[in-house]
Amino acid sequence: MGLHVLGTGSALPARSVTNDDLSEFLDTSDEWISTRTGISSRRICTDETLDDLAVQASERALEAAGVTPDQLDLIVCSTTSGDHLIPAEACAIAERLGASCPAFDVSAACAGFIFALDVADGWFARGRAERALVVSAEKMSRLVDWSDRATCVLFGDGAAAAVLGAGGENPLATHLATEPAVDILHVPGIGGSSPYDGSERPASVLTMEGRRVFKFGVNAICSSVEALCEQAGVSLGEIDHFVFHQANERILSSAVARLGIDDAKVARALAETGNISSACVPLALDRLVRSGQLEPGQLVALVGFGAGLDTGACLLRWE
Repeated sequence: MGLHVLGTGSALPARSVTNDDLSEFLDTSDEWISTRTGISSRRICTDETLDDLAVQASERALEAAGVTPDQLDLIVCSTTSGDHLIPAEACAIAERLGASCPAFDVSAACAGFIFALDVADGWFARGRAERALVVSAEKMSRLVDWSDRATCVLFGDGAAAAVLGAGGENPLATHLATEPAVDILHVPGIGGSSPYDGSERPASVLTMEGRRVFKFGVNAICSSVEALCEQAGVSLGEIDHFVFHQANERILSSAVARLGIDDAKVARALAETGNISSACVPLALDRLVRSGQLEPGQLVALVGFGAGLDTGACLLRWE
């Protein structure tokens, strides 16, 4: 049956934290961070909850789509940092919106938005839904170790959403993959207080092997784009826009060089937002849409990659 994107939306916290702000309590500098990552600032939650951001992004997507919450048949939220372990972040979104459809979360780290799109596509294919809301919401500031300059400088908070309708030719191609490797990018679960649990209880903060993530990220982008082209029967040159996960400017530039694509076709948001995990791809997509750069009939490739190691990619013809 396929799907088409009816509307997009995004939301960021009000507080912008610059590299100079971080240098006030970390042994770092704007030059050190920007030259290694391409990030100048990131948005960090202060008074906002992740529920707030997710609902704001959803409301903007619904408004753009001309769809009301009572018309939704499904809500899927990709998150690794929800305000709730129980219930799902999607349930909180549904409650705040006033929706009464099935709502649940998926966890595929920075590839989560693409995995969530694939879930919605499955509901459409089985005739279970006509309209779906896919939300990616991440509060990475609660997961990082703020004393670790190698990781905390990379991440930010935010949310983005897309309202989908059943029908159409999209996605033209989809590529999902997992190369199981837990420790490369890892946040341990909550230790709890069971008197019977004698296992080690490490802090629930993010650790990452940067070099291995870099190599994986470049390979994931390149192999995914090539797989999409092969599936859809299109050439690299026919793709008008590339929306890659915004992990690190060096990853983006290395992938662009390896693929040999026009750098002007690659969407970028990370300089002002940092890495917002699964929200990166839909946020960059929303910016493309609202800027008028993404026109009907154009091809756009979406690629997310991250912990797992998960990769998700799809090719859409914009309608």
